[in-house]
Amino acid sequence: MNNTVESLPPVSEMMRDCGLEPKKQFGQNFLFDLNLTGRIARSVPDITTTPVVEVGPGPAGLTRAILMAGAPRVIAIEKDKTTSPILSRVIDAASGRLSVIFDDALHVNFSELGLDEYAICANLPYNVGTELLIGWLHKIAQGEKIKSLTLMFQKEVAQRITARVGDEHYGRLAVLCSLLADAHILFEVPNTAFVPRPKVQSAVVQIIPNAEKIACISDLNRIEQITARLFGQRRKMIRGIIPNVDWSAFGLTGTERAENLSPEMFAQLAKSLL
Repeated sequence: MNNTVESLPPVSEMMRDCGLEPKKQFGQNFLFDLNLTGRIARSVPDITTTPVVEVGPGPAGLTRAILMAGAPRVIAIEKDKTTSPILSRVIDAASGRLSVIFDDALHVNFSELGLDEYAICANLPYNVGTELLIGWLHKIAQGEKIKSLTLMFQKEVAQRITARVGDEHYGRLAVLCSLLADAHILFEVPNTAFVPRPKVQSAVVQIIPNAEKIACISDLNRIEQITARLFGQRRKMIRGIIPNVDWSAFGLTGTERAENLSPEMFAQLAKSLL
């Protein structure tokens, strides 16, 4: 049989052969459903012409789907070195299209991967997903050529990313994402699709950086600071959190709460008050 990605044994069989099990300390929940991994991979815009960076490939279920969807190059970043036997087999079958970096993605400088532009596609570990996303948003604000992010999150986190003003999930993540990109939930994924089965449901979010929006943001750090300050006391009126401000200069009364302020207003406040 030809040694191709398509000819590899099922992921569950490869895990069994290697004695590999999901590790709680890495927040691992593996996807074995080929229909789901294929659907996620095919959702990546321009996947046949865009290099893809994947975080947390684990036993390479999604990695294989990304390769089979036609990605010209895949760089996978994996913290758990016990996955090496499986990933090595996929590397051998990928005809030079897959490379693996064994490191913590939080410590990897993505601008040093040697890619002019790339997409990110990942079933993110639950325990670091939000931190990774915020780091990527800062990269986007700094001009990193990330074409798209197609990411699996806990459903609640996905709702927080895509929320609009006034929604119950509206907060810091929604503000930061909205100021730099266009984000929406592609589809939900039941917890029964994972091994081990998590207690929460999941959803796949797609985030497309928006050049016009990015050009309007001069300092994302300041916006992060003002969102943390106001959403940190989201039940209080903004005049009670930041006193001695002429709120009328911003078209506000000061009686508003963080959840009433648009992303653009947060950007304006960050620029003027910090």
